[in-house]
Amino acid sequence: MKAAVVTQFGAPLEIQDRAVPAPGAGQILVRLEACGLCHTDIHAAHGDWPVKPSPPFVPGHEGVGIVESLGSGVSSHQLGDRVAIAWLGSACGECRYCIDGRETLCQAQTNSGYSVDGGWAEYAVANAKYAVAVPDGVTAFDAAPLTCAGVTSYKAVKVANVQPTERVAVFGVGGLGHLAVQYARIVGGTVIGVDLAQSKLDLAKELGATYVVDASRQDPVEAIQALGGADVALAFAVTPRAFEQAFRSLRPGGRLICVALPAEGTMQIPIFETVLKGISIVGSIVGTRQDLTEVFAMHAAGLTRVIAEGRAIEQVNESVAEVLAGQVPARLVFEF
Repeated sequence: MKAAVVTQFGAPLEIQDRAVPAPGAGQILVRLEACGLCHTDIHAAHGDWPVKPSPPFVPGHEGVGIVESLGSGVSSHQLGDRVAIAWLGSACGECRYCIDGRETLCQAQTNSGYSVDGGWAEYAVANAKYAVAVPDGVTAFDAAPLTCAGVTSYKAVKVANVQPTERVAVFGVGGLGHLAVQYARIVGGTVIGVDLAQSKLDLAKELGATYVVDASRQDPVEAIQALGGADVALAFAVTPRAFEQAFRSLRPGGRLICVALPAEGTMQIPIFETVLKGISIVGSIVGTRQDLTEVFAMHAAGLTRVIAEGRAIEQVNESVAEVLAGQVPARLVFEF
């Protein structure tokens, strides 16, 4: 099979011929149809984060494909099923977080495309219990971005507890942000899209944003405060400055939801203002299998749109460069 492989941090990925893996006990072999390119994949390939993957490895945690082989003991899927391989590759299933519905906090989890090989390949093995069924009516192309960008932005809106008519500022209208605009609208929020590119702002309006702010031309804090301030700010832009602007855009009682993971790793937040204004700062990490099931169900019902462009896996390095240059409308998806 062909696979895009990180051989060393910061180096171009290599397209290698590898043996098709065999599923072990409790695993399935998936023939990939599509896999998205997430900014997390780029951080992984560059070794940006404190806990680093170990090269060589295959990135990709938005993998969607067909089950071609079953390991021993698998009863949750059948041959021919379409499934999604998400960031949460597996968890222990026994700790307090797994038991109480917060499995993405499990300290024994594995992560697709990071601690185990992921979906930037023609085939991948996956833990059968953590591969989520893709319903009829959702194409592999659409399901791929929903598997991370969708479930992550959906979970951020969930933990923000957005109430009808609350103002929700979406900082960064990209792969995650364009879906967050839609989820915030679904739950009744009044959306403010914030970005540096006019094309992204036009997309935000098209997808339901009531207001947009061009952060390249005006101070987003001033613009949002002029509207009365945001009740919720969702931080998807990968710069600490955007997180700090999101914080300052909040009205009293507001909630800052931290989602993106800038390589710089820190932001400066004033304690005095946080306390006196009763601001909540919440970290939101991807979503559970149930969250992804809900994301797929909403898409199958026609409630969301995925904005993406297809690429061949041989274009992996050019695709990464496009994302880093901000030239992508929302999401890139490798098609196999």
